[in-house]
Amino acid sequence: MTFSVLILILSIQYSCFKMWSNIPKMIEDGFIDDKGVAKQEGIYEIAPKMPTICMSRLPWYIDGPTEGQQLIFKLVVTDNAQATNLAEIVVCNSFHDAETTTFEMFPEILPIGPLFADQELRKPVGQFWPEDISCLEWLGSQSEGSVVYVAFGSFTIFDPRQFRELAEGLELTGRPFLWVVRPDFTSDGLGKAWFDEFQSRVAGKGMIVSWCPQQQVLAHPAVACFVSHCGWNSTMEGVRNGVPILCWPYFADQFTNRSYICDIWRTGLAVTLGDGVVTKEEVKSKLEQVIGDEGIAERVGMLRNAARRSIGEGGSSYENFQRFVTLLNE
Repeated sequence: MTFSVLILILSIQYSCFKMWSNIPKMIEDGFIDDKGVAKQEGIYEIAPKMPTICMSRLPWYIDGPTEGQQLIFKLVVTDNAQATNLAEIVVCNSFHDAETTTFEMFPEILPIGPLFADQELRKPVGQFWPEDISCLEWLGSQSEGSVVYVAFGSFTIFDPRQFRELAEGLELTGRPFLWVVRPDFTSDGLGKAWFDEFQSRVAGKGMIVSWCPQQQVLAHPAVACFVSHCGWNSTMEGVRNGVPILCWPYFADQFTNRSYICDIWRTGLAVTLGDGVVTKEEVKSKLEQVIGDEGIAERVGMLRNAARRSIGEGGSSYENFQRFVTLLNE
């Protein structure tokens, strides 16, 4: 099929994409050099009421050699410029009330989210590992609003020290937890004996799976909180299901998404590093704060309702999606 309209579909929030579009101006104004390295400290603000960007955590920053970071920066600049110049319409997985200022400033954008699998039953495309659906039965045996759900997406990797701190922090809460631990989630050195002993200690209280049907998990009434890397799709799934988020970003746009959650929507909190690691005490403390904060709970519910209105018949995302389909058929 040949489309007469060139459409750019974003899997990130538009504010971050807009910052990429601002890279030439950031270079001109002396915020970064032509290799994407920060020349100033502090924060970068695109516009009031939009997420701020920490200059020490620019979206193209990654851990490791600077060559890799510079390659990503070059790709971001090149690909973003090409996409922006070619696209006549930009579509994104978001909704008006989630990025109000952004969409008022850039009315040409079509937010059509939050997107989700139909009826929460069909498996979304692009899964990397088989889903362990036994976790749904386990969730059904837990009390409403009791379970901590922990998932860090497809790419986050923890070193053994951080892995142990997270594990022991979850144990310290005394709460039931569902934890997604991919086969490649931690680097070498954890020790099978330690992990086996941990699993034995939390048996009956915690469930560990390699992958799970996240949309169905977040929609389950037993889930009280989502410990997340703050990938945008995961963020939208948490928002749509009214689940507060404990933010643990890893790289790229995830730090900007954390700013939305913690600073603009105020529907979650962020973990804080101490001596290069998030301690088990920090994990326990922040989870207790997120789950026990009535203000967060109220704002989470309001944002969830706004998200559902947007995708309901007559809602802003619903109408934008109809327009999107019409454009595809032209």
